[in-house]
Amino acid sequence: MREKKLQCILSFKNTVDALEMEQIGKKRELSGRLIPLPSVISAGCGLAWTTEPENKDLTLSVLKEEGLKPASVHEIVF
Repeated sequence: MREKKLQCILSFKNTVDALEMEQIGKKRELSGRLIPLPSVISAGCGLAWTTEPENKDLTLSVLKEEGLKPASVHEIVF
């Protein structure tokens, strides 16, 4: 069984934004990946970007530079 740990989850209002996040992540070499939205979060399109909490500020800064705004940002254990 996978060990649960604190993660930063960014949800998006639609699939296009989530896929754009994935492309930005690859282009800018951000730590993280696209995942199905955890069931404890009921927002957005069903896809989310997950990264370690220590990467939250960098990720949000890059998104601001790229003009992409997440629907919500959460820190949860899963």
